Amino acid sequence: MYIVLVYDISQDEKGQRRWSRVFKICKKYLSHIQNSVFEGEISKAQLAKMKNELGPYINDELDSVIIFKSRQEKWLDKEFLGKVEDKTGFLL
Repeated sequence: MYIVLVYDISQDEKGQRRWSRVFKICKKYLSHIQNSVFEGEISKAQLAKMKNELGPYINDELDSVIIFKSRQEKWLDKEFLGKVEDKTGFLL
């Protein structure tokens, strides 16, 4: 499946440390697009593993993680406004 993951980690209560850990975990599984946004192709098993790894670093009272799911990237219509940096358009 293709997902877009967006997170907002509060800077209260050791937020910088939590933000750093969340960033590193997401980078293991997905492509970093901008600030706190990641996207990429991922299996259901990898998604479950990533969510399990993120769990200890998400404060349910302060933080937010949103995962948008699609069957494939081709079903996702991307539109850019402002500076265009499509870091997912790799040429091989």
